[in-house]
Amino acid sequence: MAEECAVQVAVDVPLFGTFSYLTHLPLRAGQRVRVPFGPRRVCGFITNDIPTEGIEIGRLKRVEELFDELPPLPATLLAMVRFAADYYHHPIGQTLFTALPGALRTDCAVRLEDERLWQLTGAGLAEEPPARQKARRALWQALQDGPLTNAAVRAVSAQAGRILADWLQEGRAERVPPEPLPLRVAPAPSLNDEQQRALEALSETRDDFAPYVLHGITGSGKTEVYLRLIERVLAAGRQVLLLVPEINLTPQLIERFTGRFPATRVVMLHSHLADGERLKGWVDAWQGRAGIVIGTRLAVFTPLPRLGLIVVDEEHDSSFKQQDGLRYHARDLAVWRARQERVPIVLGSATPSLETMANVAAGRYRRLTLSRRAHDAARLPAIRLVDTRRIKLVEGLAEAVIAALKARVARGEMSLVFINRRGFAPVVACHECGWLSGCPRCSAKLVVHLAERKMRCHHCGWEEAVPHVCPDCGNVDLKPLGQGTQRLEAALARLLPEARLLRIDRDTTRHKAAWDEVYRKVRAGEVDVLVGTQMLAKGHDFGALSLVTVLNADGGLYSADYRAAERLFAQLLQVAGRAGRAEAPGEVLVQTQWPEHPLYQALLRHDFDGYAQTLLEERRMAGFPPAVHQALLRADAYELASATAFLTALRAEAEPHADGVLVSGPAPALMVRLANRERAQLVFESGSRAALHALLERLVPLAERLAKTHGRALRWSLDVDPQEM
Repeated sequence: MAEECAVQVAVDVPLFGTFSYLTHLPLRAGQRVRVPFGPRRVCGFITNDIPTEGIEIGRLKRVEELFDELPPLPATLLAMVRFAADYYHHPIGQTLFTALPGALRTDCAVRLEDERLWQLTGAGLAEEPPARQKARRALWQALQDGPLTNAAVRAVSAQAGRILADWLQEGRAERVPPEPLPLRVAPAPSLNDEQQRALEALSETRDDFAPYVLHGITGSGKTEVYLRLIERVLAAGRQVLLLVPEINLTPQLIERFTGRFPATRVVMLHSHLADGERLKGWVDAWQGRAGIVIGTRLAVFTPLPRLGLIVVDEEHDSSFKQQDGLRYHARDLAVWRARQERVPIVLGSATPSLETMANVAAGRYRRLTLSRRAHDAARLPAIRLVDTRRIKLVEGLAEAVIAALKARVARGEMSLVFINRRGFAPVVACHECGWLSGCPRCSAKLVVHLAERKMRCHHCGWEEAVPHVCPDCGNVDLKPLGQGTQRLEAALARLLPEARLLRIDRDTTRHKAAWDEVYRKVRAGEVDVLVGTQMLAKGHDFGALSLVTVLNADGGLYSADYRAAERLFAQLLQVAGRAGRAEAPGEVLVQTQWPEHPLYQALLRHDFDGYAQTLLEERRMAGFPPAVHQALLRADAYELASATAFLTALRAEAEPHADGVLVSGPAPALMVRLANRERAQLVFESGSRAALHALLERLVPLAERLAKTHGRALRWSLDVDPQEM
C-alpha cells in the first residue's frame, strides 16, 4: 500500500477554509472525491497536499473514493475560484461548487458518453464476416468508408454495440478521437466603414490582455463585429467565450453563430439546461471540443484550454450580478480572467455602465464607437414624449398612442407596447377602507394574475386567490390599481380588435421552446402588437417593428436606489432601439408626467454620452460608485430589532479598524421584509479598494463570531460591489 499522506479538501459548506483528510491514494489538486463530513458523505475537491508534521494523523478521517472519470480540474479554474472567494469574501468550497455543473457537485460517479469514433484495425479489415452473419457483415461494410460515431453505429444495427465490444476485445476494432473539422465560414454581410475600423482595432491584440468597450447604438451591428473577430480567433485555433445577460437572448445568437460557423461546435450554457446536457457542454468546452461557448453569468467559470477571446454582450445589464450565495459580477470576473489568461476582452453595449465609462475615462479600457445603424436604410427612431398630466387616459393609454397603434396595424407594421410589470395589475385595492393587497411575508404588494385568479408576490413567490370581498371591511367592489402586462393585453384586445397580440413576460416564456415560438410568429408576420416587459428591451432584433410605446416609465424617477436613473435611461434607450431597424422608419412614444426631466430630454436627443457624464458627476459629488468602492453587509431575522442589534455590535467592533472607510448604518433595507424575515444593513464605502478589503478581511470573522451570540435565527451576508441596495 502506498504511503499515507494528508490532503486539503474543499466541500460545499458555508464554512471558510478547507478540511484535512488522510489518504493512501496519489491525489492531485482538482480531483473529485467522496469524503465523510459529520454524519454525511459529501463530494469534495482536492486543493493541495499538506505536510503531516504537527497533524494528529489519528484524528483525520479518510478520503473514501476517488472519481476519476474526468481529469483534475485545470489550474486556471482553481485560480479563478480562489480569486473570487478572496475578492467576494466567500467560503472557498461554496465558491468552487458554484462554478461547477450540478452533476459534478454530487458524491457519485458521472457517466459521459465516449465520443471517440469506431474504426477497424488491420486485423478487422482483413477478415470479412460471412454473409450469414448479416449484422456483423453490415457493420463491417459500414466501417469500410471510415470511422463511425456511436449514433452511426446504432443506426446500422441494434446489435452493433455488442458486436463492436467483442471486436474491441479481439483487437479487430479500436476507438479513435475524431479529427477536428476545418473551419467553415458562411457568407457574411459586408461591414460599413465604422464596423471595419472597429474590427481592425479589436484585431490588433491577439495574445495579450486588452480590454475594449464596443459602444454601438442599437442596430449598429455589434454582433456582426463579434462574428468577424471570432472568425479570426477560430482560424488561429483558439476558443471563444461569449457571455449574454439573459437566456432568452441565446436562441437568436445560437442560430446566428451555428449558421455562420457550421462546422464549429457551439455550446450553450445556462441554468435552464438539464444537468446532463449542461455537463456535456461544459466538458466539451473543457476538453477543447467546443470552439464557441455562449452562456449566461455562470459560464464565466467554464474552463477553456485554448481561450483566445472573451466577449461580454450587453455588459451594462444587472443580470450579470448574482444576488445570492456567491454575489459575483460575471463582467468583472471576465475582465480578471482575460487579464490572467492574457487574452483580449470586448465589453459591448449601446448603453455602457457608468463603471465601464469611468474605466474608459481613466484610460484603463479603450473605447470603440459605432454611431450609425448597420442597415443602410435604418435610422435611429424619432422619440416623442406624450405629456399625460392634463389628458385622460383610456385603459392607461393616451389617445395619441392608441391612434399610432391603429395606424401601424392598418399599414401591416408591427408595434411594441412596453410596460415593466407582468401580471394583470400591480395591486388590488378597496376604495372604501383603503386596504391594499400586500404580501404577508414581504414589504411588497401582491400582483394580480387574472388567468389563474391568483395574486402572487414576485419577490418571495407567495400566492393566494383573488378575494371576492375586502378582507378588512367586506366591500365587494374591489378594483385593480395600476397596470400589468395581462391587463394591458386585455385592454388592447378591446381597443384593437383586429390586431393580433402577443404578450411576452416571465409567465409566457417559462418553457424551453417559448422564445423559438416567439421568433417563428414574428418572422411569419403573425404578430401586429407585442406586449412586453424588460425582457424585450435588450438584444432582440425584430426587423418589422416600427413603433414602440412606453408606459409607466416615471416610476424609475421616484426610486430611492441611486442607480435607478442610470437603469431607466439605459432601459429606455434599449427598448427605443427595437424600432426602425429595417426599411420602415421607427417612432417611439413615451408617456410621462415629467417631460422636462433631464433624463427625458437626453432621451429625445439620443444623448447617452451627455447624460452619462451628468450621472457620473452626480455620483462623484455624492460619493457613490464608481467614484468610490462599496460593500454591503446585510442581516436578517424574524424581527428587525434582532438584525439591527447584531449590526450595531458589529459596527462597534469593526469601526476602530475602518481606516479610510466610511461606515453607514445600520439602517433598514429598501425592502425591509422579505419572505417573513426583516432586513437591515451596514454600508462600507472607500476611495481605496485596498482599504475597503482590508476592513472586510477583519469584518468576516467578526461577523461569524457575533452571529453565534445572536442565535440561529439570525443570518448575514456580504455583498462586494453591490448593484442593489
